[in-house]
Amino acid sequence: MRDLSRLVMIVTIIERGCGNKLTKLYDREQVFTHVRCEGTGTATSEIMDILGLGSSEKDIILSLAPAGAARALLDKLEDDLHDNSPGRGIAFAIPLEAVSNLLAAAVNARTKLDKNKEYEEMQEKSSLIMITVNQGFTDDVMATARKAGARGGTVVRGRWVAKEEVERLEGVTRQEEKEILLIVVPREVRNSVMEAVNANHGLQSEAGAVICSLGVEQIVHLG
Repeated sequence: MRDLSRLVMIVTIIERGCGNKLTKLYDREQVFTHVRCEGTGTATSEIMDILGLGSSEKDIILSLAPAGAARALLDKLEDDLHDNSPGRGIAFAIPLEAVSNLLAAAVNARTKLDKNKEYEEMQEKSSLIMITVNQGFTDDVMATARKAGARGGTVVRGRWVAKEEVERLEGVTRQEEKEILLIVVPREVRNSVMEAVNANHGLQSEAGAVICSLGVEQIVHLG
């Protein structure tokens, strides 16, 4: 059994406007530390209407919690909110290799873990693929990812802040405005998705994609 006090990050992607309701629930379940940002789903508005999926605008919540509290929260989401969530979305846990001592102490001090409860060791069965791409190429990259086995993703806007370093790389398309595409896939299709995106939209293409992945320990579909 792993150390229940080690910190993990819970990533929640849910319909815009539902983030506040979920963070209140998270607070009640001993998960207190959150950062919220905004994103956009990759499905077209026509597909969203056909499938009855509501808005493509997303709230993205990044929460830090001890592993025991994260596991208890995700189990509750799966049991209680799978069909009764305030909005459709996804929540998953990512292990953290390191975090500042002060933050870890503060998060653990606020959390009252049930030391007698048994938690099974979480296995990394899925992966979060993060693709940073030049603005305007997200649809093309997502289409390639889908052909390789991905189902959908979420887009977050950003800017490249290491402009001078990028300018030293020959053949790299230099564009400050970026879009970050977040795609959760089963581990068995992770490599095929990453290889397909890199072959068709890599750094030396117009899209200028930068690709990496993180292990996902537990995943829950909401709504």
